[in-house]
Amino acid sequence: MALDGAFLYAVKTELMPLIGSRVDRIHQPSREEIIITMRTRQGAKKLYISANAASARVHVTNKDVDNPQTPPMFCMLLRKRLGSGRLVNIRQDGLERVLFLDFECVNELGDTVTIVLACEIMGRCSNLVVIGPDGRVIDSIKRVDEEMSRERSVLPGMRYVMPPRRERLNMLTVSPEEIKQRISDSEPSELSKALIRIFEGVSPILAREWVFRAGGGQELKTNITGEPLERLVAAVISAREKLLRGECRFTVVSTPDGELKDISFVEITQFGDLMKTQEFSTASELLDHFYFQRDSAARTKQRANDLFRLLINLTERTSRRINIQREELAACGNKEELKLCGDLVSANIYRINKGDTVAEVENFYKEGSPVVKIPLDARKTPSQNAQHFYSEYRKLVTAEEKLAERIEKGEEELSYLDSVFDALTRAVSENDVIQLREELREQGYIRSTGKKVKPPKALPPVEYRSGEGFTILVGRNNMQNDRLSLKLAEKNDIWLHTQSITGSHVLILSDGQTPPDSTIEEAAVIAAVNSKGRDSSIVPVDYCLARYVKKTPGAKPGKVIFSNYKTAFVKPDKELEQRLKVSAK
Repeated sequence: MALDGAFLYAVKTELMPLIGSRVDRIHQPSREEIIITMRTRQGAKKLYISANAASARVHVTNKDVDNPQTPPMFCMLLRKRLGSGRLVNIRQDGLERVLFLDFECVNELGDTVTIVLACEIMGRCSNLVVIGPDGRVIDSIKRVDEEMSRERSVLPGMRYVMPPRRERLNMLTVSPEEIKQRISDSEPSELSKALIRIFEGVSPILAREWVFRAGGGQELKTNITGEPLERLVAAVISAREKLLRGECRFTVVSTPDGELKDISFVEITQFGDLMKTQEFSTASELLDHFYFQRDSAARTKQRANDLFRLLINLTERTSRRINIQREELAACGNKEELKLCGDLVSANIYRINKGDTVAEVENFYKEGSPVVKIPLDARKTPSQNAQHFYSEYRKLVTAEEKLAERIEKGEEELSYLDSVFDALTRAVSENDVIQLREELREQGYIRSTGKKVKPPKALPPVEYRSGEGFTILVGRNNMQNDRLSLKLAEKNDIWLHTQSITGSHVLILSDGQTPPDSTIEEAAVIAAVNSKGRDSSIVPVDYCLARYVKKTPGAKPGKVIFSNYKTAFVKPDKELEQRLKVSAK
């Protein structure tokens, strides 16, 4: 859903205390996101602005977002224009979905000028535009030319104009009589859809809520009169008073299984027991909750696209090579026939002459000694023909040994690539992606550029706390899996891993105690969720004491052998896994 103008007004009210603060830092986590850290008397506040079509918004955030090592050009422009600038005003034209942030800045000549950030929160047309003191566009996070939009272009040097808008009622200033008159003048149609056309900045969920309260759950048309019309007007006036007084009830609507569906600044009652609602104290808290987890995952996947393509290509190439080697190995199955031909030619060498193309001899290895025909090379002597058969036999024996070894290594490589791919699908931050990229570089899958690059910040294992208070650690990638299982683990800690399924190494820190079965079961669930089998109904998880976990020389990262283990069969429970998680650094 898109943020409506009324909700944006509530956000604007929350942002007003930022007036007078100064710009401290500016970052651009992704192509369509900006974070401006403001220096206030109460400390630093992070102003988050997104122009993403699916999640456009502006609010204060408490979330930490990974930033690219090299800032994009638009970020550099903002730093140049807004650096140390002071926020002097926040404006909204009625309930239009555009928020203007006025910054008082110093230009290259030392003069004080006003730079405006126009935050256009308009679904797929969302944008962030930097406007100079002359009213012209300095630049925008999305440049819009005539081919992209016939109605309005947004390009550097052009005069900024507001997005096109229809004449509609402003619920903050409209009178009850105007509301009744506009509804009566409307063409017959479904009332909730008519309200969206009548009022500026009203979302579908808010319009439906007004109709629900007016009709008591009955579907209403625009020809309503009497008491339903009065209740409708009262619902609109009530929403206005909540906005103006700052008494909003910021509500998230979700399905019973937790899927987030919609947001509003008023209490939502229209769904009854079909949906769950959750209230937040501020609009910013609600927007953080509603969008951040989804955006974080999308942002990480976007930055990992090249690694996904690399791993897919490597996997396909390795699979093709293994299939070819298996075909060659199958062809080695006739090696015993070559040895038999060599034996029979050698045994009948006195009966064969040079120049013969076929030798008809008795196969004394079979009962009844049937006559067989053996093709010969007429240019070779009988002895040379026999040696040729033995030579081809030895080649196939050697090839069979080498091919079996190469196929085994290829399958290990496939398993390793699968483990990296699985870890990449579960990456939650850019640092996770950087660590996996570095691992692939160390393994020779990514060519080193030769440039000195700042090493990625070492991340700790993901930490959980069992119901009995035991610490459970989970490796983020194969390199960390090795450190967790072979260096960090004490000999009496419990080690877990999904059976024959790619996944993370899991470790229960026993701290000199014996973890109860409930803790082992919870750790097994965590191992199942952090594996490729997280969507399965039942997942087998092997566990043993860490002393029984070893690594063979030359094995790929994350590849270990273990013994003296037991197996638990658990159902992956993502809610339990999230509930036990104590940190996600």
